[in-house]
Amino acid sequence: MSADDWLRRYHPGEPGTPRLVCFPHAGGTANYWHPLSAALRGRVEVTAVQYPGRQDRCGQPPVGDLHELADRAAAALLPSWLPEPPALLGHSMGAVLAYETARRLADATGRGPRLLVVSGRRAPHVVRAESGLHEASDDELVDHLASLGGTLEAVLADPELRALFLPPLRADYRAVETYRHRPGPPLACPVTVLIGESDPQVTPDEAVAWSVHTTGPLEVRGYPGGHFFLAEQRQAVTALLAERLAAAPGSGSGPGGD
Repeated sequence: MSADDWLRRYHPGEPGTPRLVCFPHAGGTANYWHPLSAALRGRVEVTAVQYPGRQDRCGQPPVGDLHELADRAAAALLPSWLPEPPALLGHSMGAVLAYETARRLADATGRGPRLLVVSGRRAPHVVRAESGLHEASDDELVDHLASLGGTLEAVLADPELRALFLPPLRADYRAVETYRHRPGPPLACPVTVLIGESDPQVTPDEAVAWSVHTTGPLEVRGYPGGHFFLAEQRQAVTALLAERLAAAPGSGSGPGGD
């Protein structure tokens, strides 16, 4: 496995440009982050993570274990992690994966991310009764996607496209629904939590609960919208990310205490 398998850089920045690595939601692809990369061009260099089993990696089996995904994502990022670690951003499942990847890289190098931004996901230690979607029928999975509003109806209705995206989607749901947080030292970087004000996937209290996973400052920002509020609020989120990355410590942060 090489970093080229995992990482997509759409708008390379000049040397010294702050870097942001983005992790997609369950069923998502690296291309989900292309609009954000374009919006931040020249201010922030965005690298998007491509999970196995989709788009140009469709010939590789998807991974249904979030800890294994984090191990492999961390290995892909390790060669470019130092001397100045990037910020990490993840949405929904990608939020937990960004956090777990940050833990591994902090343990391996002594340097955590410049900033961790987690969107649309409760704190990792907060356990809800899972819906068992990874064991649902194809039609039930499609109905669930339609209810979230993040997938075009034409894509959901096309049998050939469904055959392509449902296997990796099911693996992603297995990964996130079977995930359990493992105790360890918190990060020491700033953490920004983004939530949609009408998103049933995360409550304000569940967002604030991310505070136990860092010794750095925690910020929670709410935006109008549901689970996929990022698309509707791209301009506001882009401005926030540019501001936070300009202010975040360039030296990165290592793991904190117990």
